[in-house]
Amino acid sequence: MKKNVLRFAMAVAMIAGGRPPVLAQTLPLAEIGEALVRRMQLEPDERVLFVAQPGRFNPLIARARRAIVRAGAIDLGVMAVGEEAPQVWSSEFTREAKGKTREQLVRHFQDVDIAVMLPGASTEHVPYAAMQDILHMNRARTIHFHWAGAYDMNGNLMANDDHVDQLYARTLLDTDYTALSAMQSRFEDAMRRSSVRVTTPEGTDISFEIGNRPVTKQDGNASARRAAAAQNLIDREIELPAGAIRVAPVEETVNGSIAFPDALWNGMPVQGLIMRFERGRLIGFEAAVGRAAVEAELAAAGDAGRAFREFALGFNPLIAIRTDEGAQWIPYYGYG
Repeated sequence: MKKNVLRFAMAVAMIAGGRPPVLAQTLPLAEIGEALVRRMQLEPDERVLFVAQPGRFNPLIARARRAIVRAGAIDLGVMAVGEEAPQVWSSEFTREAKGKTREQLVRHFQDVDIAVMLPGASTEHVPYAAMQDILHMNRARTIHFHWAGAYDMNGNLMANDDHVDQLYARTLLDTDYTALSAMQSRFEDAMRRSSVRVTTPEGTDISFEIGNRPVTKQDGNASARRAAAAQNLIDREIELPAGAIRVAPVEETVNGSIAFPDALWNGMPVQGLIMRFERGRLIGFEAAVGRAAVEAELAAAGDAGRAFREFALGFNPLIAIRTDEGAQWIPYYGYG
């Protein structure tokens, strides 16, 4: 595994900016739609809702909705965020939902079995937030079809282009989901047997224990059976492309240092950053460049910004760090 994967998998990325062009017709959109529905493992008459921003993914949504009907499930239509929905997205269910408050949508969504959240939709949008409330009730499940998160080696978000789209398409279609799940289960077993120590050549050296904490394995399984066994919210949020394993360690067992990649903090360059943790709390840090920027971002984050919250690691070889025409880049948040 390449040395940079772990350190980027530990980072939390906030996606912002404009919407890339509509998915290229050269992508196997019908195959992608079918693969998306296969991940759902739909049972007869399950009710499926899409939440999406109109534009980029319209052609894919159309194909996926047809695949849902062929699978014997019920297509509830598409809830649009950010702008007016195309007429073809409309259904009796979405028309009845129009104009409702978050609390009213929670009641309206009670019978939704699975919702597909596409890029452009976020917790800032009422339909997305209402579906999150449903998950908090230990009901239903969602697929987070991210299709984003490509970074350069300095941690800067890259715009999706046809090259990135093609890679994500092949990842969705060609991932060996059985092998991925088995690998993640072996890793969970290993973590539970002893303390975990993470080291990198750049200076990370941190250890922790997970005890009986739930481990979320993003293996692409979006079935109702998997959702019924969920131990926390993110067990009900299935990410595609798949690959990450995530766990919140027992806080007081977290000790050591994390070396961060050079990146922008609070909009300013930071280099040579190493943070030190003791019993799960940040006790100090050093930075060759940009110490004030780190201080500013920590201050903005409040108390939560000084706690070790989660360990995440990627296991999908199809989205490992890439080298294209001599330039390296990191697909899908480093979860390769």
